[in-house]
Amino acid sequence: MIRYIIKRILIMIPTFLMVAILIFCVVNIIPGDPAAIVKGNDSIADIETIRARMGLDRSFLERLWDWFFKLLQGDLGDSYFLGRTVLEAIKERIPVTLSLATAALSVAIIVGIPLGIIAALKPNSLFDTAIMGVSLLGVSTPEFFLGLILMFIFAITLRLVPSSGYTPITDDFGGWAKHIILPALAYGFGQSAYIARLMRSSMLEVLNQDFIVTARAKGQSELMIIIKHALRNAFLPILTAIGMIYALLLGGAFITESLFRIPGAGNLIISSIRKFDFPVVQGALLFVAAAILFVNLIVDILYAFVDPRVRYGSKK
Repeated sequence: MIRYIIKRILIMIPTFLMVAILIFCVVNIIPGDPAAIVKGNDSIADIETIRARMGLDRSFLERLWDWFFKLLQGDLGDSYFLGRTVLEAIKERIPVTLSLATAALSVAIIVGIPLGIIAALKPNSLFDTAIMGVSLLGVSTPEFFLGLILMFIFAITLRLVPSSGYTPITDDFGGWAKHIILPALAYGFGQSAYIARLMRSSMLEVLNQDFIVTARAKGQSELMIIIKHALRNAFLPILTAIGMIYALLLGGAFITESLFRIPGAGNLIISSIRKFDFPVVQGALLFVAAAILFVNLIVDILYAFVDPRVRYGSKK
């Protein structure tokens, strides 16, 4: 098992470095000149002086090498406009995005898995039809539209929760829960629908296997068959899907954060793109990519625990 984990980590390192180079290249070909924005706020300084101060007067390869060399030392550079280092800006925003993504994933799991199991245990019934209909609606509804509906009902009409803003969970758990519930529902509902549909199809496939028929022939209770045999085998594709969903939630929170005015990494990236604050955009995207790679690593390790064939196959 240890050998399998080390192998996955060694694969992740060059992937991260290649992603870092790709992020720098993509960000730095964006049309726009941050020096021109600074020049607009400082009519005295010469634009070439500003570009030299920002390091924009050097060639693309020189800037790439300098950024990559500093990255290996843990230095992401300084923001052009925030007046602090990129690392400080990201440390303030990344926990917010992680909090939102984790809450949305919790909604997806808590809602999706039970509904998928119920639909699979009663195929073609009224429950199955209703659950699949709601899941289809969830997959088809844009998160911003659902967010506006939830905001109108629970924040504006009923006044049960705030319509926007954010409270850190370390400061006030109750305040955090009130602010995060609507964004988490809007962001996680579509994913819960996807999990429900996947859980249903996976359970139906397992319930038709020969070992389930054998377990029933031996007189085992239906509850024991579902928990001990069916659910464990049906959960393998769900585990992979959960990892993919969490990675998607980490990297795609821009709309939800903007709608509910949550000061997360998505909002930071959007505002930095508008100002052409390249160091912040590069650093924030890099942190999101690192989080996604880490989540995939954890999923691979959990998959090996659940299905020993994975780690046995890795020794070949």
